[in-house]
Amino acid sequence: MSRILVVDDDRITRHVLRKVLTGAGFTVTVVRDGVDALKVLRHRRFDLLLLDVWMPRMNGLDLLERLRTRKSRPRVIVMTSDEAPETLLEAVRQQAFKYVHKPIAAVELLQTVRDVLKAPEPPAIEVISARPDWVELVVPCQREAVEHLQGVMAKLDADLAPDVRESIAYAFRELLMNAIEWGGRLDPGRTVRISYLRAKRMLLYRIADPGPGFSIDELPHAAIGGPADDPIAHMQVREEKGIRPGGFGLLMVRGSVDELLYNERRNEVVFVKYLEDGGARSGPLHTDARTQIK
Repeated sequence: MSRILVVDDDRITRHVLRKVLTGAGFTVTVVRDGVDALKVLRHRRFDLLLLDVWMPRMNGLDLLERLRTRKSRPRVIVMTSDEAPETLLEAVRQQAFKYVHKPIAAVELLQTVRDVLKAPEPPAIEVISARPDWVELVVPCQREAVEHLQGVMAKLDADLAPDVRESIAYAFRELLMNAIEWGGRLDPGRTVRISYLRAKRMLLYRIADPGPGFSIDELPHAAIGGPADDPIAHMQVREEKGIRPGGFGLLMVRGSVDELLYNERRNEVVFVKYLEDGGARSGPLHTDARTQIK
């Protein structure tokens, strides 16, 4: 039975979380802020922290920083209604396992808790810059980093229209996966550097991998390396080499962004998405109409 520590200054939230989590079979302890959490953590071990951010005496980010110095600490889900990119990035810097926005439906919360408890240890992400208009990250060459980072970066683009978010997410995932798999050879001792720049009418990503680069002429098994008038010519090459069907990734990336630029060695790539009217959606953010934890 997993042990969960809830840290939140709102009495109703503590009560609801205790009821929901206990009903699902977890052992739950609740405290009102980071100071009380540290006292409890000195004497008891927990598998998971559900951590609010803004609390009196000691906030959640300060608590995370204190916990980083410990050899063993529980996994942490940061829960907050604060949508500021700086808060998200600071949580990433302090190695929070997951970041979720309040309000959150009880069913979704339970699924998130179960997923975090059973997930493998996440890759360590180094935050070089945490400005909302200029983010720089260094990540190890592990597939798990792609899943972890995609959720983080999606939150930075949460104010964009759904179709814009989808095209950006696809390009980011495909290019980061290529950098980690082909540039870094899935070696966790090697790293990929990611830059994210957000201007009023433009969004730019830069991904630099540690590999030697590549040549388009060396990719006959990929659609982007084939004749421009025959986008499926590479399929025969893949079949002859015994490679699974596919190979459309870079070609689809080119179609989903406005600019795609490589350096000479092609081990660094930049993609740009232009934003009409600043790219932001009008109207309030969507919230779940079901029972929610605020």
